[in-house]
Amino acid sequence: MKTFINDDFLLENETAKELYHNVAKHLPIIDYHNHLNQVEILENKNFSNLSEIWLGGDHYKWRLMRANGISEDFITGNKPDYEKYMAWAKTVPNTLGNPLYHWTHLELLRYFGIDDLLDETTAPTIWEEANKKLASPELSVRSIFEKFNVEFVGTTDDPTDDLASHIKLKDEGYKVQVSPSFRPDKGLTIEKDDFIQWVEKLGQVTNQAIENYEAFLRALAERVEFFDAQGCKSSDHGLSVLFYEEATKEEVSAIFAKKLKGEQLSQKEVDQFKTYTLVTLGELYSEKGWVMQLHIGATRNNNTRMFKLLGPDAGFDSIGDIQVADKLSRLLDALDVQSKLPKTVLYSLNANDNNVLAAMAGNFQGSEVPGKVQFGTAWWFNDTIDGMEDQMRTLANMGLISNFIGMLTDSRSFLSFTRHEYFRRILCNLLGTWVEKGKAPKDMALLEKYVRGICYENAKRYFSI
Repeated sequence: MKTFINDDFLLENETAKELYHNVAKHLPIIDYHNHLNQVEILENKNFSNLSEIWLGGDHYKWRLMRANGISEDFITGNKPDYEKYMAWAKTVPNTLGNPLYHWTHLELLRYFGIDDLLDETTAPTIWEEANKKLASPELSVRSIFEKFNVEFVGTTDDPTDDLASHIKLKDEGYKVQVSPSFRPDKGLTIEKDDFIQWVEKLGQVTNQAIENYEAFLRALAERVEFFDAQGCKSSDHGLSVLFYEEATKEEVSAIFAKKLKGEQLSQKEVDQFKTYTLVTLGELYSEKGWVMQLHIGATRNNNTRMFKLLGPDAGFDSIGDIQVADKLSRLLDALDVQSKLPKTVLYSLNANDNNVLAAMAGNFQGSEVPGKVQFGTAWWFNDTIDGMEDQMRTLANMGLISNFIGMLTDSRSFLSFTRHEYFRRILCNLLGTWVEKGKAPKDMALLEKYVRGICYENAKRYFSI
């Protein structure tokens, strides 16, 4: 059976169709936050089969397969790739209402030209047809970038990474800008058992013994300089719990020394260390003109049994329920009071906090760039039709959606660029619906300016691309 995805997919009125087909459809992609493998970009990898490129590392699909009663052997286990793919094909017909139903068929259509519905009966033919194209130059990693008019990708990188692939891509003059993003989470989680091991690794890459907090900050600053020299445009922080606890540098130095000695830290001491360190990093980001991205509210590794079996990032994270406003306000204010608050994007995993984050962003705007503090796009569990519309309506209600920096994939998969199309269709339909309901004028020049800005131009300006 042919798919339901036609030219006007998700476009419910004439204004939406005009905006999408005349403007949004043709704009380049700036994917400013993702988890793509930079080595695979450098090597221009061809994936061996549909299972490898589609299911490897995709915890979105893994969660739905588990919910469908699929054995773990067919998800993260050692079953052959074809059998894993067939397990996903068996699951797909059960996913109506989930964005993965749309994403799956968009990816088949846009990457492979396959417009059949995926199920157990069509799966063998789709497997053969897709694998033939994956083996060809047409669907190598760099060909995918060209096919989808990708202009910029921002990968996610630990401060101890050598960025060798980024450096080689830059040296060869590759036309797509592949930019590292500074993700120092392991340097903030002083309460974790692997913190000292990470500090030792940081010392190795900066050629120094880190025996005190001063040396730790110096090493972090050196890595900021190194990342900046390789074209870094932003940092990224995953904050499962918000923190803010004031402390002097002397107090934090003593806390760091306690940790190095293996002594137990109180929660207050942990929060003091995190606060002082993140504020110090924020000052460095501001000096470099970087964007600071704060991903707030994931509760991770909920299933202890499966965490012991598979480790992190295997599909057992979910939405947290934490208090956000007070500590986030104090954190941003600590930087702003020094005029050192960098451009900042606030992402909420809990949609209940959308109003809080959108309103908070309005407290700290500045003249450096329109929308200096952004209420970021619907993230992870929220990047659904309803979630994207809710995020954009909330932003429009609380601030200026005209300055919104738009969509990102946040994905490990090179098949995820269709999510930009998905977002653009939803955006155009939202604007078109406002027009059709008499909530906005049918001023096409004005509406097209919004679409160009949100889908492309705002992010290009915001990240100084």
